[in-house]
Amino acid sequence: MSDKFIRAKTTAEVVSFAQKNGAKLVDYKFCDLLGTWQHLTTMIDEGINRCIPEGVPFDGSSIRGWKAINNSDMLLQIDPATAMMDPFSIEPTLSLVCSVFDPVTKEAYNRDPRGIAAKAQAYMQSCGVGDTAYFAPEAEFFVFDDIRYDNKNNGCFYSVDSCEGAWNTGREEFPNLGYKIRHKEGYFPVPPTDTQQDLRNEMCLVMEACGLKVERHHHEVASAGQNEINFVFDKLIPTGDNLQLYKYIIRNVARKHGKTVTFMPKPIFGDNGSGMHCHQSIWKDGKPLFAGNGYAGLSETALFYIGGIIKHARALTAITNPTTNSFKRLVPGYEAPVNFAYSARNRSAAIRIPIADNPKAKRVEFRTPDAAGCIYLSMAAQLMAGLDGIINRIHPGDPLDKNLYEMSAEELKHVPCAPDSLLGAVEALEADHEFLLKGDVFCHDVLETLIDMRKKDYDALRMRPHPIEFQMYYDV
Repeated sequence: MSDKFIRAKTTAEVVSFAQKNGAKLVDYKFCDLLGTWQHLTTMIDEGINRCIPEGVPFDGSSIRGWKAINNSDMLLQIDPATAMMDPFSIEPTLSLVCSVFDPVTKEAYNRDPRGIAAKAQAYMQSCGVGDTAYFAPEAEFFVFDDIRYDNKNNGCFYSVDSCEGAWNTGREEFPNLGYKIRHKEGYFPVPPTDTQQDLRNEMCLVMEACGLKVERHHHEVASAGQNEINFVFDKLIPTGDNLQLYKYIIRNVARKHGKTVTFMPKPIFGDNGSGMHCHQSIWKDGKPLFAGNGYAGLSETALFYIGGIIKHARALTAITNPTTNSFKRLVPGYEAPVNFAYSARNRSAAIRIPIADNPKAKRVEFRTPDAAGCIYLSMAAQLMAGLDGIINRIHPGDPLDKNLYEMSAEELKHVPCAPDSLLGAVEALEADHEFLLKGDVFCHDVLETLIDMRKKDYDALRMRPHPIEFQMYYDV
């Protein structure tokens, strides 16, 4: 194991780890309602003597979607299992992921995404369905060499560029050596066509050094630097922490090399967008519950879980695909999973059953989500939908093993599909959200806040020329 991270169980272990590594500062990271890591930093003595054992007080009024200024005091409490030495700080810095609490009542803050994920896990356990939910998100991203955008009253524009871009075949590069990736032909080419092999290698090695175990990486379908790195599945909350760390590492390694990363779902017109397929399963007493003798080797429990996802899929998109740009990806023809059906191996269905001979690997893959939103909320909402399916025995119907993109409108008329806009997703959530309120996982306050924020985003785009999306969402 690297000496740069520790799966600590106590604050004493964290302190010992920090001292062993000569930490001079402590950085406390937490997630806002829209899914962005925020942080603050203390000197090591303040961290060891007060903040690590007692918590970190801070003002929550300036965090997006959080407290009003007249009720803004909040408290960060560290998770010892997240301790690592920050790989990008010049001075030795201990990094810790935190959850958010009320400093007076000491209760978990109801708008803390990490806390909401914890409540979803607790609800699953209280229902007796299972004791562990495993998730493995596959987040795609673009690495660009340049990003420019502006929005004014009298004009607006955006421009992204990559040395790999298909549009650069005629550019003077002193010299231009070719090897540009044609649109939709970026899947698995070797170097020199794949110019980002070494960049991804470095990203993966930094991830491993920070305790994030990587499975594989590769260039993705689109031209202009679309990539994917997959890390190993884990339990619900650690997976959320892992994706936040994944984004942090990818962005910072790219910046070190003079490049920039976006998880924006659709930054390039006419080519594949970036999704975040979510593999998931439920276990109980150390046994997988999704393996059985049904279709594609699924259990009845797994089928009911799929039934819940399909029933609530349109409402889920307001959480799993939470930007106006998300719905520029969710259109037919670009491998985008817009049809809410399930199938084994069929990537045109929104829910795929990957091939797995080992019962422990039997899982469901929901392909609609993207990485522009909050991973904790996304996974919690998917789990709540699946649990609703299990508890209420919602059967998903027959599988669809045809290529859904080639089916006629008549054949597809009974297959539910994704909304075509963020407004449509919000309206679906307004009409279908009771399943999220079970166990007080998503309270009315959180849902109303999310809905209000989504409507404002929709209006911002609706009232302006479309390049405003780059200003709003480039750093998601």
